[in-house]
Amino acid sequence: MLNAQSSLKKLLDTLPQVGRVCWIGVRPAKYVPLVSCDVVAVDEKGLAGDRYNGRNGKRAVTLMQHEHLAAVAAMLGIDELLPEIVRRNIVVQGVNLLALKDKRFWVGDALLEYTGLCHPCSRMEDALGAGGYNAMRGHGGITARVITSGTIAVGAKVYA
Repeated sequence: MLNAQSSLKKLLDTLPQVGRVCWIGVRPAKYVPLVSCDVVAVDEKGLAGDRYNGRNGKRAVTLMQHEHLAAVAAMLGIDELLPEIVRRNIVVQGVNLLALKDKRFWVGDALLEYTGLCHPCSRMEDALGAGGYNAMRGHGGITARVITSGTIAVGAKVYA
């Protein structure tokens, strides 16, 4: 039994994939569209220019997998789902965000810490149409707090 647990721990602690940031957006105010940007400064309060900057440290940054945008689009019967519609700050590709559970990880030169799942809100029905909320369930990404300030740019590496 100990060997099985040890092997599982090793598997959970090993994440050889390196992802990349493919989109960044900030929310300057409530109920306004996200503003797409190529680079953003990050400090312990969150992303510069984001309305959540300085609020809840556990939700300072929201991240979603690019691969999940395609999955949600397919469930909704649409060709493409743009990142700004789902209202997450950073969209990454090439790394499974759920594998970062209970870990600290780098996005660009900012060190983040996984704090939980980023569940969809009821606004997804308005943004995506009927069934949008349920299509997003399980695909909403993760939330993170900032451990070390830095800069995140489109194309930056994402790794544990």
